[in-house]
Amino acid sequence: MPDSVSPSRGSSLRIGVLGCGPVAQAAHFEACRKADNAELYALCDVANNLRERMAAVHQPQVQYDSYEDMLSDPSVDAVIVATADAFHVPAARQAVEAGKHVLVEKPLGTDLDACLDLRERVQTNDVVLQVGHMKRFDPGLEYARDFIGEQLGEMFAFKAWYADSSHRYDMTDATQPVIVQSDQARTPEDDPKADLAHYYMRAHGSHLFDTTQFLGGPIEAVRARHTNEAGPHCWFIDVAFTDGTLGHLDLTVAVRMDWHEGFEIYGEQGSVQGKTFNPWYFKASEVDCFSESDEQYHRPLGSDAHFYRRQVEGFANTILNGTPQQGTGIDDGIAVVRAMIATARSVDSGQWVDLDQVQGSLS
Repeated sequence: MPDSVSPSRGSSLRIGVLGCGPVAQAAHFEACRKADNAELYALCDVANNLRERMAAVHQPQVQYDSYEDMLSDPSVDAVIVATADAFHVPAARQAVEAGKHVLVEKPLGTDLDACLDLRERVQTNDVVLQVGHMKRFDPGLEYARDFIGEQLGEMFAFKAWYADSSHRYDMTDATQPVIVQSDQARTPEDDPKADLAHYYMRAHGSHLFDTTQFLGGPIEAVRARHTNEAGPHCWFIDVAFTDGTLGHLDLTVAVRMDWHEGFEIYGEQGSVQGKTFNPWYFKASEVDCFSESDEQYHRPLGSDAHFYRRQVEGFANTILNGTPQQGTGIDDGIAVVRAMIATARSVDSGQWVDLDQVQGSLS
């Protein structure tokens, strides 16, 4: 068993990014370069033309066309798995077995058994694995989480919604860099968008469930309905939290309006309302927290909202300084996988489905 990487405390975490595709170009390269406790040390991609172009722009110390070679580099402390969903678990497993810390793009996976096996390997190799649910590093959501823990009192109702916009690409094209494509890129054997319901659940539902867990706590069971009769896919999901809180989630892709994402939370000593923006705006959620104790609303500014950079810094802090993991750990990532599978099972049966009883995969 290889020794896990143990960078010296206070040093800079040397990160190798696997995959030079859209999410790496739009988020991870810049995040690593801007982080105050990490560096973009290596790039890896089988597409030579794409990798070389990204290396020319972002200037890593080294570049690799072989993932195995990058994992063999003792100077690489951690890897970011920025690949298609189908490669998340296999690539994370390779890194863990090589003793590297891992930040893997969301969702962690779609096959529950594979995710559980990965958890065992993470524990055996004593490495940090974080799932890339970067919304946990939204300053507005952080403020809401703190208010819930300190002032809300007992929570009794939770509502959240995530509605992608039919105009989202008009918006994101104005804010993202021009994405470079390559005909040499490695792609999954099966078309990820062949089943749009599963694709949307992985791409968007995984965010909704993670934010729900971050703010509302562990989910015990779900009961879901799904339709796409009018074209868009829509899920209404009743949620039973383990602490007895009642919940309702709305996942719709895509609404004929602006991006529509947010939440309302009611507790015995206050309430929380939040509006979350398209993530590529790098704009903190607008959160209003009402406290019964002073009869005042409280709203944070959240001026620093580069979620991806803050995610890398949190990941590095855990590894370098032993800071408790703020981001989505592997147990949280597995809970999201369970919630997605349970939702699919409930749509099929029309019944409540317990998360701890689900098996199999989303697809």
